[in-house]
Amino acid sequence: MAIDEATRLKRLRGYNAFMGLLHLGQSVAIFALSNSFTLPITASFLTFDKATQALKGVPETLVNLRLGPFVALFLLISALAHFSLATFGYRWYVENLKKKVNFARWYEYALSSSIMIVIIGMLSGVYDIAALIAIFALNTCMNLFGLMMELHNQTTQKTNWTAYIYGCFAGIVPWIAIAYYFFGSLSHAAGVPTFVYTILPTLFVFFFTFALNMFLQYKKVGPWKDYLFGEQVYVFLSLTAKTALAWQVFAGTLVR
Repeated sequence: MAIDEATRLKRLRGYNAFMGLLHLGQSVAIFALSNSFTLPITASFLTFDKATQALKGVPETLVNLRLGPFVALFLLISALAHFSLATFGYRWYVENLKKKVNFARWYEYALSSSIMIVIIGMLSGVYDIAALIAIFALNTCMNLFGLMMELHNQTTQKTNWTAYIYGCFAGIVPWIAIAYYFFGSLSHAAGVPTFVYTILPTLFVFFFTFALNMFLQYKKVGPWKDYLFGEQVYVFLSLTAKTALAWQVFAGTLVR
């Protein structure tokens, strides 16, 4: 028997509340159990070498970033987003879902997934602050293009893929930079930590499946003809991607 839209929307409310609890529980656990493992954020500032009469870059560590709280942070951001949609933001959430757009999803992803990819970059050896800012900004743009895709196609008779294409471009560039550092480190004896070998392919696949979910929605393939089905998939992917990164990082570096 088919379930009516009103019932499905109410179930989404409970789904978001449940996912919020799962994210919050993991956030608290990661924060409480993590050690003091840090990674450096660096910069290279120009200085004039009087001996050689030339400019040269002098590397400097700006801060040693404690990783545990930042892993807990992206889980906490997701928890707060889910709780807001299940409580005071529920009516707004439903109104937008009926228009086939979810502002909260894209704003939350813009922040939480950008923190995630910065962590992945740092674990692969990307420490320069300018590179990390660029990675964060490009990933944020990718998610905002996702929002633009949904907004734009409310007014089109035929799906316009411009925002989707631009979003894919913005999203792939950070992974190219990360892959360059990751594979470059393999030529050195120490290389990257072993657990990073699993993080990179796992999270790359998860990031790709978000784009695939949107593609299937707008191509109206099978159950994706229903926007609410795609919404449920987004929520599930968000949990699994964040859980995978959080506990792989925990097992590799943060366990006491």
